[in-house]
Amino acid sequence: MKVKTILVSQPEPKVENSPYFEIQQKLKVKVDFRPFIHVEGVSAKDIRQQKVDLNNYTAIILTSKNSIDHFFRVAEEMRYKVPETLKYFCQSEAIAFYLQKYVVYRKRKIYVGQKDFADLSPLIKKYKDEKFLLPSSDQLNFDIPQTLNNLKVDWTAGTFYKTVMSDLSDLKDVYYDILAFFSPTGIKSLFKNFPDFEQNNTRIAVFGSTTQKEALEHGLRVDIMAPTPGTPSMTMALEKYITEANKGK
Repeated sequence: MKVKTILVSQPEPKVENSPYFEIQQKLKVKVDFRPFIHVEGVSAKDIRQQKVDLNNYTAIILTSKNSIDHFFRVAEEMRYKVPETLKYFCQSEAIAFYLQKYVVYRKRKIYVGQKDFADLSPLIKKYKDEKFLLPSSDQLNFDIPQTLNNLKVDWTAGTFYKTVMSDLSDLKDVYYDILAFFSPTGIKSLFKNFPDFEQNNTRIAVFGSTTQKEALEHGLRVDIMAPTPGTPSMTMALEKYITEANKGK
């Protein structure tokens, strides 16, 4: 069956040269964006109940832009003056770059990993005497605690924000040829909003094995999978599938 419409369960990209817009123009399909999940901050009061006192830490581990936003939000709510001596361990260059929104780079000690959390290990190990705080979401990747425990460093995780399912009730009578998902929570949000959802001819695209697992557990048929050796990104997987499906159009 040919593909004319796609719903991507994420916010619309802010960059003009997004591969999604290229797909739209090149393959003549309609691409809509709608976050199936969103992030909500945890209050300073709740963080205190987690027994997290910002004064106790000498280093912060930052794994996402959300972790940066919510660490500084909480610091402000707690009236905690972030010291210039605080060390920042950023999972990637993009995260470190985003940190400039809150701190002056040249006055801070910032350590940057390559891409994956494991890439931070040598840097954290080098400063193993620090007291590390990991501001994170309520859905922390299992490999992060494992890596930090293996390094035998003094670290604490704090839930600074939560992943919440969005209200999608306005999509009840809207049909798309492809639904693209990027997390298990996105799949859960689909079924929370539409408990009687039937896939029928809708193609399901998933990114990552945990998202695939969640989709299969909900009885969905996964038609498009990324990353794979041939299609390392969701957009590449979509383009390949749509090109095949729309042949002879």
